[in-house]
Amino acid sequence: MTPVRDELWDRIRAEAAADAAREPALASFLHTVVLAHDKLEDALSYILAGKLGSDTITPLTLRDLIARAFEEDPQIPNAVREDLRAVLSRDPATRSYSTPLLYFKGFHALQAYRVAHYYWCADRQPLALWLQSQISQVFAVDIHPGARIGKGIMFDHATSVVIGETAVIEDDFSMLHEVTLGGTGKVGGDRHPKIGRGVMIGAGAKVLGNVHVGEGARIGAGSVVLSDVPDYVTVAGVPAEVVTYPKNAHPALEEEVEVLVA
Repeated sequence: MTPVRDELWDRIRAEAAADAAREPALASFLHTVVLAHDKLEDALSYILAGKLGSDTITPLTLRDLIARAFEEDPQIPNAVREDLRAVLSRDPATRSYSTPLLYFKGFHALQAYRVAHYYWCADRQPLALWLQSQISQVFAVDIHPGARIGKGIMFDHATSVVIGETAVIEDDFSMLHEVTLGGTGKVGGDRHPKIGRGVMIGAGAKVLGNVHVGEGARIGAGSVVLSDVPDYVTVAGVPAEVVTYPKNAHPALEEEVEVLVA
């Protein structure tokens, strides 16, 4: 049986080869992390293990654990590819698929979370929590492995992002740095936000409690959301209120991330 051609991986390899020829100082690096591997999953597991490995779990052991998650849950490789497409299509600073794969900690943190979530659901919570701790320390992104996150996701910059245990994020979501999807501290159980498809959240915004942010909504930078947000509206302020209706039904899918200010 002829293997299915992975056109995205072929393009990444071509980009890496071109960069290696253009910048000889990076040739060895690009060969090691991209060109020496046969598939995207192998390259990504190598990258993540190198960044997250420690004396507790060595990079070699961690790479095997990451590879196992990729192999046993086919939804992860699919989400990885959709996330790469999301970054390239929405971030004007990104001009190649290889850029987020190699350099963007928001992309790295998200894919590492996917591995942690796999082990959380596989009843290996101690390992999942260890991964959460490493991701937080290395990337400054704290995502509880119990959270549920869809595909086609872009974390732009990503520093100081916090996502709680019972948060749910649907497909085609975009956000900038310092966003919190957290609890209010007043209740237990199902206590974190539910984010609809195509939502865009600006830098520094906080969405707190078991509130629903409707499909296609925007949340302005620096806003504090404490109640449900209807579909296809823009909210801003402290506390956030509806300020406008976006032209695009799914603002997270716009080619350029607009930084909304509360």
